[in-house]
Amino acid sequence: MKLTLTQFVSLDGVSQGPGSPDEDTSGGFTRGGWFVPHMDQDFIDQASAWLELADALLLGRRTYTAFARDWPLITDPNDPFTARMNSLPKYLASNTLTQGSWNPTTVLSGNLAESLRQLKSTPGGEIQIHGSSTLAQSLFEAGLIDELRLVVAPVVVGSGRRLFPDGCAPAGLELLESRSTPGGLALHSYRFTGPPDYATYTGVGDVPFS
Repeated sequence: MKLTLTQFVSLDGVSQGPGSPDEDTSGGFTRGGWFVPHMDQDFIDQASAWLELADALLLGRRTYTAFARDWPLITDPNDPFTARMNSLPKYLASNTLTQGSWNPTTVLSGNLAESLRQLKSTPGGEIQIHGSSTLAQSLFEAGLIDELRLVVAPVVVGSGRRLFPDGCAPAGLELLESRSTPGGLALHSYRFTGPPDYATYTGVGDVPFS
């Protein structure tokens, strides 16, 4: 299986609390809900198509707690995500929780990297990470994430936890797809290629022209 990450970020790289003011107030964060004003039908359609590729979800403790609280309460029959989010197998990465309340859930503790390598070696589609930026950062460093789906909102939040904080592991990526929605969201899909390349610019002769 392939391990993919879908992440909502602001133009200044903040990933904390996109969905509501009280989604994630850790660290005294008070600017949640910045993503919601920019959602539109194009985004909903694309996000639904991405979710259809999932065979399982992988979540960190903080995101799992919020999702387990909120998703079972959504009852709108026209919501394209609810039934799938609630029914998919969930893997909870935690060394403090021993069981989950959002079934079906399997807790992964101890050597998470080894557990994920074993899961990735099994047949199937995608194990999808949604949110869980702290977990994502550790998996970036371990080289375990295969694809990144980045949804960039046209807003500068100004504070909050970032997906790629200072000191994170460097990485090279290949752009697979890019488009925008009428609401101003920029949707980018990337494949991780390993360490980044470096070079020195000495003039336009350095730039390959097609």
